Amino acid sequence: MPGRLGTLWHGRMLLAMRAHANKGHRVLVSPSDDGSLVTALLDRFGYGTIRGSSKKNPARALREMLGHLGKGGTIVITPDGPRGPRHSANPGPAWIARTTGFPIVPCGFVCDRAWRLRSWDRFTIPKVGAHIALVYGDLLFVPPTATDDDLLRATEEMGRRMIHAEEEGFRRLGGVPDW
Repeated sequence: MPGRLGTLWHGRMLLAMRAHANKGHRVLVSPSDDGSLVTALLDRFGYGTIRGSSKKNPARALREMLGHLGKGGTIVITPDGPRGPRHSANPGPAWIARTTGFPIVPCGFVCDRAWRLRSWDRFTIPKVGAHIALVYGDLLFVPPTATDDDLLRATEEMGRRMIHAEEEGFRRLGGVPDW
């Protein structure tokens, strides 16, 4: 199976953690102190991590991502993290998709009952007995000839597909979006 770039909103990362545990996925995590907390949690569920950002260790992080993708692995990125604003996508995944030829899988993860932190991302923690919907949007391919304007459009489309996946998840659960 070819490599893939999974994208999900920062505040939803906890929702799919168990469903995708121990599958060899690697998650791009900020090199900040907050990122260290997330890394410890991801380790418990069998995820690998790649520490880096556009400002800290970008070349090393990119090399690690490309290596994992090249072996057929999945990289998970939160395009609105680590600081937001909430549900606003940055062009990183589109750039990586253009560079590698691997598709983006826009994901929407939601639940019907949760605590929501007062953080910028309204971090979602499902309550005991909550139902969770994991929705995967259509693959988004970014051609290697994509211009900067094309990358902007691909980023916007990725964000739309992620929102649409969340809306579909809430529909499946019989609820309304929590944003």
